[in-house]
Formats: sequence, C-alpha cells, structure tokens
Amino acid sequence: MEQPGERAPAPGSLLLVQDLANTVELESAEDQLRTPADLEAWARQHALPRLTFDADDLAAALVLREALRDACQAHTGTRLPDAAAAKLEQLLGAAPLLLAIDAEGGAAVRPTAGLRGTAALTAHIAAGIAGAVADNTWPRLKACAAHNCRWVYYDRSPAGRSRWCTMAVCGSRAKMRAYRSRAT
Repeated sequence: MEQPGERAPAPGSLLLVQDLANTVELESAEDQLRTPADLEAWARQHALPRLTFDADDLAAALVLREALRDACQAHTGTRLPDAAAAKLEQLLGAAPLLLAIDAEGGAAVRPTAGLRGTAALTAHIAAGIAGAVADNTWPRLKACAAHNCRWVYYDRSPAGRSRWCTMAVCGSRAKMRAYRSRAT
C-alpha cells in the first residue's frame, strides 16, 4: 500500500496492523472493507487465505480497526480512550495466542489453532503487536495527529517524535492553523 510522503511501510509484524488501520481514508471516506467479501479479499492479500467472515465479523473487524487506530494515536502522546481500550481488551480476549517452541529452541507467538473469523484476524494482529513490543517498534506505529486524516504510519525519525503522516500536507496544514491562530 502506498504511504503518504513516500514513507516506507511499517516493518514486518506491524505491516498487518498498519494495513488494517489504513483500509479507510477518513478525508475521502473511501473504505476498502464494505462487505465480508471485501474483508476476505483483504485477508487473502495479507497471507491469511483461509479466513472467512460474516456480517458480524465485519462489524467486529471495523471496531478492531478503529481501536487500533486509537492505540496508534496514543503513540503520539494522546491518551487511549477508555472505550477503545475496552474494545481492544474484549477483542484480544477472544483471540488467544500460543507460545510455540520449534526444534531449534526458537520461540514465536502465534494464533491458537481453530480460531475463525475476526478472532483469527485479531490473533494474527496480536501476534504481530507482541513481536513489535519485543523488538520495541510498537511505539513507532502512529496515527497522524490531523483529525481528518489519522493515517497510520511508521515513524522512522531518529527521535521518534513525528506527529503527522507527512509534513507536506497534514503537518503543513497544522502549522498554518497554529500560525493563523497566533496572528489573530
């Protein structure tokens, strides 16, 4: 998926989270997930080919998407809304993970076998987040601070303090608004 400002996509395990969060563009209201079939096609494109979804799964996936966007927004210094935290806890609680040890002694977190629909999707998302927490990349997945954008991007800046998906558009608009408010 093309990123604003020619940013590179999120690394490895965070790409699934980023791509789910960015299935809707708030400014244009273009949503890639309008039907369960859209969600199934999206899952196949992200190497989750055996997942099927019904209308309830789609509704839950959209809740997951927005709660993840809120969590990424919190990485810019805002507070995760209580409602979003509760939704994430509920969805993640229905998506158990398993710590698997391979023959060489390596360990990986993966979804528990037998999960279906949104629970399976959420477990894959959770496994990705767990990996990102372990390698300390999770806090760098952020949502643009512009209320009409909130595009989720990966902050590769040295200090990790980026607030906008791109300075050329959202950052510039915010700085112009701040300038105008000071000038009046």
